[in-house]
Amino acid sequence: MIDTGDTFPITDRLDFTLPADLEADRPAEARGLARDQVRLMVTNPLDDTLTHTQFRRLPDFLHPGDVLVINTSGTLPAALLAKRADGSTLELHLSTHLPGDLWTVEARSLSEKGSKPFFGIEPGETLTLPSGATATLHLPYLHAAGDDRPVRLWLAALNLPGDLLPYLTEHGFPIRYGYVRESWPLNAYQTVYATEAGSAEMPSAGRAFTPELITECVARGIQFAPLLLHTGVASLESHEPPYEEFFRVPTDSARLINDARAHGRRIIAVGTTAIRALETVTEPDGVVHAGEGWTNLVITPARGIWAIDGLLTGLHEPRASHLMMLEALVGRAHLTIAYTEALREHYLWHEFGDLHLLLGSV
Repeated sequence: MIDTGDTFPITDRLDFTLPADLEADRPAEARGLARDQVRLMVTNPLDDTLTHTQFRRLPDFLHPGDVLVINTSGTLPAALLAKRADGSTLELHLSTHLPGDLWTVEARSLSEKGSKPFFGIEPGETLTLPSGATATLHLPYLHAAGDDRPVRLWLAALNLPGDLLPYLTEHGFPIRYGYVRESWPLNAYQTVYATEAGSAEMPSAGRAFTPELITECVARGIQFAPLLLHTGVASLESHEPPYEEFFRVPTDSARLINDARAHGRRIIAVGTTAIRALETVTEPDGVVHAGEGWTNLVITPARGIWAIDGLLTGLHEPRASHLMMLEALVGRAHLTIAYTEALREHYLWHEFGDLHLLLGSV
């Protein structure tokens, strides 16, 4: 596990009111659009300029030689129905597969509006899963003894009748939250460049890419540097410390990024997960190393960003931990301008929503 040693701040994040009608409740394709027809807001903190366009125009804002860093982790059907000993039904979300064949998991109660965190689990409780499988929730995850705050994540052992991926393919379904009113198939939660399944939730900043758009980028001299970070369940709650996620930065990608920086070309991360993996193996002078392991890095304005010059990302909820990362890149003043504009122009939030390209640095 790699840790920067930073204190994890839970205060002073960008706060605003997100109207319910700006929460994207279905994929672009179900709204009559192609994947790459979602809206794109391009902003630059150097002069606070803002441009509104479609995502398929992305290459117009990039330069030959720019490097897009992409997370090739694929999304698992990581939600399972589970029964307690009293016969009540929960939804179990698999978050992160840890060494020793343990998992971090989240138990959620069911309602007409989706699911919500369930805080009634007892240590050592065993839940029954489909086809005779079980999950034993041993201990609260990263929760100190005597801490009386609600427990959302648990350290669990799964007992499955076979291998994980076939089991989840047969019995699991994609994690979704209350703002997504209908169920959508797993392919709605996959990027077109996913290569290795392992994320509980889609690294969603890359969802709007299509094979045709990637081809156009390559034809214009834009390069792609793949890496991997298997992301767990959604953004940290305000009281939670950061938890470990597995990452891998290949040698070829590190070499490509270092060469681009040495020649003055821009490094643009596609998604906050790509930044988290990349920053874990980057020195303060911007030199990137290949590596793999576990990271609990949280990027804050105090820590700063060392590896990238820009970020393509979705729009994040009020006070979300990801907003600290955006602020580290462009500053609070510009971030406030950009989010005020996104709200005024009715951009859509969440994994099926619109996108934001932040270029330049403070």
